[in-house]
Amino acid sequence: MTIDLDAIVAIDVHTHAEASVDQPQDPLTGELLAAAAKYFAAEPQQPTAQAVADYYRARKMAAVIFTVDDEAGLGRRRIPNEEVAAVAAANADVLIPFASIDPHKGKLGVREARRLLRDHGVKGFKFHPTTQGFFPNDRLAYPLYEVIAEHKLPAIFHSGHSGIGTGMPGGGGLRLKYSNPIHLDDVAADFPDMTIIIAHPSWPWQDEALSVCLHKPNVYIDLSGWSPKYFPPQLVQHANGRLKHKMLFGSDFPLITPDRWIEDFNEVAFKPEVRQLILKQNAIVALGL
Repeated sequence: MTIDLDAIVAIDVHTHAEASVDQPQDPLTGELLAAAAKYFAAEPQQPTAQAVADYYRARKMAAVIFTVDDEAGLGRRRIPNEEVAAVAAANADVLIPFASIDPHKGKLGVREARRLLRDHGVKGFKFHPTTQGFFPNDRLAYPLYEVIAEHKLPAIFHSGHSGIGTGMPGGGGLRLKYSNPIHLDDVAADFPDMTIIIAHPSWPWQDEALSVCLHKPNVYIDLSGWSPKYFPPQLVQHANGRLKHKMLFGSDFPLITPDRWIEDFNEVAFKPEVRQLILKQNAIVALGL
């Protein structure tokens, strides 16, 4: 069972499994998600990986799915990568599993990455510099990148402002500085065999993201986390022009639903030929499908 690329209408490259079926939720996760739901003006949702599969199958969409491992950087217990990968394997017609490993785990994290690639069929990796507490070009993460580049796989990096921590005392202790996308310029230069996906319109660093994406052939931008009606003008301009093959549909489900995202997307001045590139065709290339 694989994804029927002709039958699906879109590929969402940014969705989250927020609950495990095998372990209780870390209390900190509940606090963070409640604050994020308030920031996004959304009802708090904490779907399991299976719930994400069912949701996207009903919409004839495929989705990249992951959890975020920030056990060292933030101190909350993660959802196991193995659980996400197992559910994705059972729903391979709609789910593409990415793993997440906190770079602070060092050699132990590298061993986990190799095991997940070998035994669990993960197709990429997700990093969240703000919650994991590291600059993407910090050499502590390079051993993980070496594994990803060796397998010529993509890695998604959160960028810009973070809804996680917004409104909490001290922002939940999180620091926005780690997610300036200019730090990914070093990573893209040092690992040309690793596809880098800069997640979200990178406010307040949108121009930095556009520049890195334009300069480095292995860099893409996913448009998740924002309603398209709030996209900065220069993002729409570049998506319609020189970066039309480098922009990817992403929702950030469950914080933003693909239904809402696409409804708003249809109201923004994207060229007709660019819409299909963003919704599906560019992801086929970026994800190696």
